[in-house]
Amino acid sequence: MVKLNKIYTRTGDDGTSGLVDGSRVAKYSPRMAAIGDVDEANSAIGVALSHMAQGNHFDALRRIQNELFDLGADLATPGEMEGALRILESQVERLEGEIDAITAQLDPLKSFILPGGDAAASSLYLARAVVRRAERSATQLAAEEDINPAALAYINRLSDHLFVTARALAAKGGGDILWQPGATR
Repeated sequence: MVKLNKIYTRTGDDGTSGLVDGSRVAKYSPRMAAIGDVDEANSAIGVALSHMAQGNHFDALRRIQNELFDLGADLATPGEMEGALRILESQVERLEGEIDAITAQLDPLKSFILPGGDAAASSLYLARAVVRRAERSATQLAAEEDINPAALAYINRLSDHLFVTARALAAKGGGDILWQPGATR
């Protein structure tokens, strides 16, 4: 368990952040951008949860929040390190199974969907967009340094998971809001 006795350390005052292996990188580095975007995605899911009642989707999203901390630790651990916390392929496969199960309960897509609905669904659509940004940051990092391939797969599946979960929540409140191409011309 992590124990923090002091919140500030002053070690980042020089514009760097510490990684799990003890090295330091610039706060604007691709690695720190990816970690920060994952953290923001986690916060966005937390906002969505504040609009939801407990239940299956709530529990899955709370588990995902915990896994996003694991993903952040994975991204904060460069190279190979004994005992490093890494995202596993089994976590990606679990997301895929959940996506398939949720999708099986939804009507087929007839058009692109406008983000919206009630507060929970809308918040999840926003969280999905933040996850997509985190994925862009992680793939930029992967273009420059080796990172765990399962981490990239996880974040890619997560945006799909949030999409189908938002659709499931929207279905309870009237359904998808469909894009109508050129409707306002």
